[in-house]
Parts: sequence; C-alpha cells; structure tokens
Amino acid sequence: MEIPITAIRGIRIGQTENPAAGTGCTVLISENGMAAGLDVRGGGPACRESQLLNPLTAAQAVHAVVLAGGSAYGLDAAGGVMRYLEERGCGFDTGYALVPLVVQADIYDLSVGDPKVRPDAAMGYEAARLAFESPNYRDGCFGAGCGATVGKAAGMDHCMKSGIGSFAVRLDGLEVGAVAVVNALGDVFDWRTGKQAAGMLSEDRRSFRSVSEHMKRSVAAGENLFTGNTTLCAVITNARFSKAQLCKIAGMGQDGMARAVRPVHTSADGDSVFALSVGNVEANQDLVGLLAAEVVGGAVLRAVESAESAFGYPSAAELRRTARL
Repeated sequence: MEIPITAIRGIRIGQTENPAAGTGCTVLISENGMAAGLDVRGGGPACRESQLLNPLTAAQAVHAVVLAGGSAYGLDAAGGVMRYLEERGCGFDTGYALVPLVVQADIYDLSVGDPKVRPDAAMGYEAARLAFESPNYRDGCFGAGCGATVGKAAGMDHCMKSGIGSFAVRLDGLEVGAVAVVNALGDVFDWRTGKQAAGMLSEDRRSFRSVSEHMKRSVAAGENLFTGNTTLCAVITNARFSKAQLCKIAGMGQDGMARAVRPVHTSADGDSVFALSVGNVEANQDLVGLLAAEVVGGAVLRAVESAESAFGYPSAAELRRTARL
C-alpha cells in the first residue's frame, strides 16, 4: 500500500527555497548514519563526495544527502549541513573532530529566476535545522524542485514547470520510497500507462511535442542540446543492506527513471539515484530493487503533477485546469 515518504522512520527531511530566485535545497539526514549507494548515468553530474559511496572506499555510512539547485555553485550547501550536524555532535569521530559525511548532487536551474542566487551554506544549514526541528517535506515547487523544469530540447520557451515529488510503499513490514527532483531535458510520462504527463510544448504552447522526435529531426542541423537539466532521486528503505548492495538497488531504481523520462541519461543530464538504508528489516535485495524502480517512477510523475506554474512556465496542473490537454 502507498504511504507518505515521511512515514519511513530513521530519516529526517528538511527543505528551503528562494521562490523569487527559483532555487532551493532538500536535505535528507540520518543522525546516526545510514548506509548509502549511488548510481550515476547522466553525462553531466554536479556532485560532492560521491566517491564516499563507492563500495571500495572506507566509509560505511553517511549522515546526510543534499539535493539542490545551483549547478556546481550550489554544492556550497553541504558546508552548511556539515556545520549544523557538527553543532549537534553528529559525525565520524576522527579522534580530533567529528566530521559529518555529507554527499550532494545538484540540478541546473540557473536559467530560471535569478542565476546569481544559488543554494549556499546558509540555505543548507537552515534546511538541516528544519529537518531536525520542524520537518517540512512537501511535493511541488519546494526545496531542490523550486526551479525545476522539463522538456527543454527546443529551449526554455517551450518547457514546462516541474518540481520535487515523492512516492512510497509498504509491503508487510518492508518500506521503500523515493524523492525525485525532476529537471529533465526529456518528456515525463506516467510510468503505469505510458501517457505523456509533461514535457516540451508545441509552438502555441497548447499541446505537447516529443523531445525524442524533435531530436531526431534536428540532427542534420547540428542543433546543440540545452544543457540545464538533470533528474535526481533518493530511494529510501527500512531494509538493511550494505553499500555495495545499495549501489545495485540504486541501479535498479534507474529503471524507474527510464520508464518515466524520455530521453533519459543524456550527455546533457546529470541523472543520479541514491539508495539509502535506514532500518534493519530483512528483505530480498532484488525485491527492493524492483520496488525502487516503481517508487522512482511514481516520484517522478508526482514531481510534475504537483508543480504549479512559475516564471512563465506552465505546469501540468495548469494545463489540466484550462483543458488545454
């Protein structure tokens, strides 16, 4: 059955955003540390400390995952999360200092709102504080999804507003959920029906066009793809897995992104899936991977369905309300 993403215990989620500037960050924190894996398939990721999640490296747990806007500039947000966690006494004990292990991945949202305003240490600190004191996760144009858009192969004049979305399920005592920040070059589809839900708009902005078909027609012209993209997902489970197993689960979670976004994993995207273990439930790795793909597909769809129009970019909700599609 479906459950709220916030029903999964062992993780706290805080969000901050600057609605006027069109950017923000979302912080997922496990105070005592969580095993984590990562699968990156996009050609243009903006990441911090991603090698911590390589099964060959020493760290067996991290304390926070940050999803943010601002492209590489936004990676500063992790510094604020580290500072807040250090103040709370959370981190890896090196003998001389506690070092919170914080990983981060960012979308490119500099084409929306004010490109000079990006997530910084102050925004990261505030999101971490909210995660502990007043968890405020919401689907829509919040946190890292504040400046997200989709369907940008023909440029920003024909894209749609997107955001951040979540989807989680419970199967007996097993819980698996996902949070997705959807800022894709491609179109977004309902993974269950195959029906297009958002993406590149027609010239009159009253119906959909296909990014895939547009790309096929534009090859001969040597058209450059717009590079301000990336879909980020964090899969969360209360099952116990190692870092290596979570890397595999993250890879299976990418299947859900491939069902929901077309085209996906392009050189103009930084598509990344984190997988986080925050519990001790015994579960089959492949079952959790199967569920990871389903909840990622659900979270991607919800990110576009819950967004509202902003910065002149229409949302799926607006198009439904005005019966344009």
